[in-house]
Amino acid sequence: MSQSFAARLTRQPIAFDPAPAAEIHSDFSDLPPEVSTLLAASAGCSPYLRGLGLRESGWLRDALAGPPEDALHKELAQLAPIPLAELPAALRQSKRRIALLAALCDLGGVWPLAEVTSALTALADYAVDLPVQRLIAEEVRRGKLPDLGDRHGLTIFAMGKMGAAELNYSSDIDLICLFDETLYPGTELDARAAFIRVVRKLTAILSDVTAEGYVFRTDLRLRPDAAVTPVCLTMGFAMSYYEAEGRTWERAAWIKARPCAGDLGAGDRFLKSLTPFVWRKHLDYAAIEDAHAMRLRIRGHRGLGGAVKVEGHDIKLGQGGIREIEFFTQTRQLIAGGRDPDLRDRTTCGGLAALAAKGWIPQDVADTLTADYRAHRELEHRLQMVNDAQTHEMPVTPEGIARIAAFLGQSDPAFRADLLSRIARVEALTQGFFAPSDADAPLPDLTPQMRAIVTGWQSYPALRSDRARTIFRRLAPSLLTRLTQAENPEEALVALDGFLSGLPAGVQIFSLFEANPPLVDLIIDIASTAPALARYLSRNAGVLDAVIGGSFFAPWPGQAALTQALAKRLDGTPDYERKLDAARAWQKEWHFRIGVHHLRGLVDAFEAAKSYADLAGAVVAALWPVVSAEITGKHGPPPGRGAVVVGMGSLGATRLNAGSDLDLLVLYDASGVEASDGRRPLPTRSYYARLTQALVTALTAPMAEGKLYEVDMRLRPSGRQGPVAVSLDAFESYQRTEAWTWEHLALTRARVLAGAPDLGAEVEAVRRAVLTEKAPGGNVLTDVADMRARLAVAKPGLAPWEAKLGPGKLMDIELLAQTLALQSASPARGVEAQIEAGRKAGRITQSQAGTLLAAYRLCWHLQAGSRLLSDRDLDPAKL
Repeated sequence: MSQSFAARLTRQPIAFDPAPAAEIHSDFSDLPPEVSTLLAASAGCSPYLRGLGLRESGWLRDALAGPPEDALHKELAQLAPIPLAELPAALRQSKRRIALLAALCDLGGVWPLAEVTSALTALADYAVDLPVQRLIAEEVRRGKLPDLGDRHGLTIFAMGKMGAAELNYSSDIDLICLFDETLYPGTELDARAAFIRVVRKLTAILSDVTAEGYVFRTDLRLRPDAAVTPVCLTMGFAMSYYEAEGRTWERAAWIKARPCAGDLGAGDRFLKSLTPFVWRKHLDYAAIEDAHAMRLRIRGHRGLGGAVKVEGHDIKLGQGGIREIEFFTQTRQLIAGGRDPDLRDRTTCGGLAALAAKGWIPQDVADTLTADYRAHRELEHRLQMVNDAQTHEMPVTPEGIARIAAFLGQSDPAFRADLLSRIARVEALTQGFFAPSDADAPLPDLTPQMRAIVTGWQSYPALRSDRARTIFRRLAPSLLTRLTQAENPEEALVALDGFLSGLPAGVQIFSLFEANPPLVDLIIDIASTAPALARYLSRNAGVLDAVIGGSFFAPWPGQAALTQALAKRLDGTPDYERKLDAARAWQKEWHFRIGVHHLRGLVDAFEAAKSYADLAGAVVAALWPVVSAEITGKHGPPPGRGAVVVGMGSLGATRLNAGSDLDLLVLYDASGVEASDGRRPLPTRSYYARLTQALVTALTAPMAEGKLYEVDMRLRPSGRQGPVAVSLDAFESYQRTEAWTWEHLALTRARVLAGAPDLGAEVEAVRRAVLTEKAPGGNVLTDVADMRARLAVAKPGLAPWEAKLGPGKLMDIELLAQTLALQSASPARGVEAQIEAGRKAGRITQSQAGTLLAAYRLCWHLQAGSRLLSDRDLDPAKL
């Protein structure tokens, strides 16, 4: 902004002490009246600012003549060439000048809060980096360190408010100093000794009070195990500490961390490696209790409980204070930031905005807390400007309160009313988030059998830790009360018991339930109606993250969007096995979502079937290039034109249920190429067999996150005896000259899922050509009747509520639909479209088509529902 300081003034403090105000007004009477009035009023409230104004009067006149940003940049720039010996005095002078400039820009409304704190942080960055570089150069000159240039490995991390560029007016600075020991093989101890000297000298340059004052009070106690470790540590030690012993408060501290000095590249690499520690991959609701316990410890240690009054109130740590808003923001970020990088904003206001944008907090709550945070911070600055004191406590005398009110340009009564209202508002908005429910609430009345089950929970793995039991004691009354309201409470409790018994640990999920009461209703609903889904959920509780992740109940995105989302997830995952695990975790969340939507009637059986098929298609489409890249790395690129993956059966027809396996076929076109060209070349047939086997393994292998799908490849030519991957020429020839009628029926539902688009289009053309050629076959009905008879013997489907097997049921209807599609040479894949093709071709009447479709809809609803509710045949008479 090019406007001068005077042109941008929007507010003025009120002079509390008239005498110093009049003196300063007289001394600066040559300045524009609005500027001299601001200087006078500031001096009338702050002895510290009055002293700075008098000491730096010449510099100040020049600084205020133009845009204050120019003065700031000029002051920082002039530090760059100053030698090490002269740097301490020069930094102290710059600190005085920038502190004076920032205060006047703050008091006069020239800069908003963010620019004030940014200016103070810019000075801190310069004040740390310049001495560090000079001190390291000195160690190199003395032969104590090798000359590695700027990549010397020592990084100074700005923590807390400095890391977030939110330094308060009289802030100390929190630093963690680490170096990359891998740059010093064999000389790590010498490097550590040199860097410890650098850090100690840096601290003295910044913190020692001289005749020129000080630069910044420096605190190094946020480093790992600060009571027993040196001031500079290796990055390897720090990483090991955080992985083994890191606590929630340390995770919160690293949210704001930023490399500010030294080797910034090494710092960025360390921050990236620390990401799994700070940002957990699952929603981390246990952080709420950790933050709440920390709040209580702070209040208890400092005696900050009791009724709120203005005199002596701690605006930072007290009720409704700055720290409450910061804890509220950082804890929410810790909960969900592992899943959503957009939430990882270092600043408090930016964090609140991101949380609101993603639906984690209401927009009005974010707006209110942001405004109150800024007002609190401006008050904090006034408290510190009075005498350059690192204080957050309100004065204890009426006179002191009146001075702060005047500093803010308010009357004493108005200031008191505003402050108390703001404190109460912040306390109300944050307390409900942190305060746990009543641990002493009574349990509801239970039958003896139910009470015996509840008593047995104490022996479960999920309740073996003291912390889990504490949270569960608070949770149990509401959980059991909701459960007794189920249609069949005892059966619901038995199912819930199965869910709890399968949980390997309880702290995270109990914390999640406590923070999200509607989730308890969902769990009880699942437990009382779908025991199989509850058992699955107990083994994969992480999928509950998706329920409260902001989009669980949004419209279904479709296969293309799902494929893109999974591909993006896999691109950001480093190695092959982790990609496969990431795909499993991602698929489980979406699979669970479909089941819940179906269970709760948000979608019907047919919508759920399409969703399951979309999900499976997306998994295959996104994993195919990952698997291909893995094989390419070992054996070279695919010979010829490559391969495509074809979905057969129900997958091809886009109609799966909750327990469906996948029928797949891999077709390739080598175009005459006999072998791959890579480090370990393979003959073409072996190459594509290896590629196909890798895909099947990627889908079926049990890993840390389970398996994706069972895969059936028996629909390939010659079934189990044929090669797992088939050339397109051989496939076409087989279909035209050797295939049985049942193989032509299978072809009616074939659909390309992944691979080169041009090759996929050719496969589809072959499919249509074969169906057209085979449509007139006179033995189709005879072959189908024979096949149906053999199926009836092999799979009689005797269960009375079996919807798939047996006369007139799903398999019969699907078989007839495929027959109609084949006879009509129709490319349609779905049952409804195939039946309609048969009707249009005159193979069946309108009435027959209607009867078939009605029976199909009934059977599919029963089949899909039974597979969702149970992994066995469903018999309502036994429910």
